[in-house]
Amino acid sequence: MKGECDMGMTFRPSETSSLLRTWALLPHFLCQLPVQTSLALLLLLLILLRSPTASSSRDQQCASSVQRTLKLTRLIHTESVDLIKTYRASQGDMSHLFCKVSIPDVPEPNISGLEPSERTESILRHLRVFSSHLRRVYEQQTDLQRPDSGLLVQLDTVGERNRGLEALLRNFYRDVFPNLQDWPAGAPASLPPAQNTFQQKVYGCVVLKTYKDFLLNVCRELRSMRSRVCRGRRNFL
Repeated sequence: MKGECDMGMTFRPSETSSLLRTWALLPHFLCQLPVQTSLALLLLLLILLRSPTASSSRDQQCASSVQRTLKLTRLIHTESVDLIKTYRASQGDMSHLFCKVSIPDVPEPNISGLEPSERTESILRHLRVFSSHLRRVYEQQTDLQRPDSGLLVQLDTVGERNRGLEALLRNFYRDVFPNLQDWPAGAPASLPPAQNTFQQKVYGCVVLKTYKDFLLNVCRELRSMRSRVCRGRRNFL
C-alpha cells in the first residue's frame, strides 16, 4: 500500500543509490511490515550504510590533527637548531663545550609509556617542564645580553611556540582519547638553584640541546601515531 510505505523521508543521491541497491534484494519487504517495524529497520539500515563514512571522517580528522602538530614540531625543531648556534655564539670562549655537560635538573629527552595515550601524556608532561626551563633560560639571558639581542628574540619565540604545541597536543589527546581523564599535569619542574654566570651559560646550553633532541623524538612519535592511532582509533575509544 503506497500510503503506508511513504514514510516522509528524503535522502541524498549517494544515500538513495545505496538504499536502492539494498532494497532490490528485499522487494516489497518493508512495505509488508507494520510502520513502526519498518521505521526501525530503515533506521538500522541507514546506520549501517553511513558508519564507514563516519569512521573515515573521524580518521581524517585525527590524521589532520596529528599533521598540524607534526608541522609545528618540525618548525620548532628547525628553529631550535638555529637557536643553539646563536646561543653558543653569544656565550664567549669554550661555549662549544657547554652543551656536553650533564645537569640533573634538566629532563631526559626520551618519551615513556607503552600505549599511545601514555606516550602522549609523556610528551605533554615534557612540554610543560621544558616550558619552565625555557622561561628560566630567557630570564637568565636577559641579565647577560643586551636588550636588543637576537638571542632573546629567538628564546622568546621558541617559548611561545612550545606553549602552542602543548595546546595542540592537549586538544589531540582529548579528541582521540575521550574516555580517559584529562591528562595529568604531573609534578612541577625542578629548576636549579641560584647559579653564577658560568653555570647559567652551561645550564642554558644543556636545556636547549636536550629540548632539540626531545623535539626530534616527538616528530618520530607523531609519525607513528598517525598510522597507529588514526587508522585504528576505534581500538582506543
